[in-house]
Amino acid sequence: MKVGIDSYCYHRFFGEVYPMQSAPLHRYTMDSFLNRANDLGCDGVSLESCFFPEFGQDYLRGLRGQLDALGFDRVYAWGHPDGLEAGSNEGAKAEMIRHIDHAAAIGAPVMRVVGSSLMFRFQPHEPQLQTLAAWFREAVAIAELKGIRLAVENHIDYNADEIKWLIDAVGSEYFGINLDTANFIRVLDDPVEATRKLAKHVYATHVKDVLPVKGVSVREWYYFSSVAAGTGLVDIEGVAQVLHDSGYKGFLAFETDMPHPNYRDNEEAMIEESMRHLKAVAAKFPHVSA
Repeated sequence: MKVGIDSYCYHRFFGEVYPMQSAPLHRYTMDSFLNRANDLGCDGVSLESCFFPEFGQDYLRGLRGQLDALGFDRVYAWGHPDGLEAGSNEGAKAEMIRHIDHAAAIGAPVMRVVGSSLMFRFQPHEPQLQTLAAWFREAVAIAELKGIRLAVENHIDYNADEIKWLIDAVGSEYFGINLDTANFIRVLDDPVEATRKLAKHVYATHVKDVLPVKGVSVREWYYFSSVAAGTGLVDIEGVAQVLHDSGYKGFLAFETDMPHPNYRDNEEAMIEESMRHLKAVAAKFPHVSA
């Protein structure tokens, strides 16, 4: 299996500093992130569109050239922080559809999309999912023409059964899931069981590991905060086994959000430890050729 990293691991360095974090001493650019991913020995990168400096065609062509030169597999990631806002934001739908062209421009065969977020999780899900299915069918019709698969992330919003319903309702091989291992835990779903339910629809991953934080309310999304892969609650090897058995052709992309106090303001230690673990896991599973 191949391994990679999502640029959201460096959100603090791209300027998104959570209220409980301190600002970094230096900032990242797309160039410095790609160089860091290369130094880490990544096979692929997932690039969060919220951190792109621009979307001009010259820039995107140049970025594609950089990715090609580095030999990176790639996922174009749209939707931070709330995506389609559970089917309530028509403007976000139009933006998502526009970004399909950006994914094509950098040569990404998969575009991560976001239907909802924790902001809407306690509202009725059925009307959300009905609207999202219609919106994603519209987007998929456009993405398919460009040979791009859309992969909706489970974004602390829906459980595996709800994501499976959404995928079935869209009904296209060009629509699947960007499987986030820890976000299933955050909605009290087992990551390995969720992966089994969705394995044939997984087009991209966020391999995130988490532990609970003492002193944080269980009502806070970061009660389960990010730790190095292999040190938390997620059975990463179990997830990888299911993906391998299903013929998954993408890469295992490490991602973090709120670092656990053990790693507060020290993302690099978490990332380096995680990449070592993911490479060890990946080595057990031969890569499935695309």
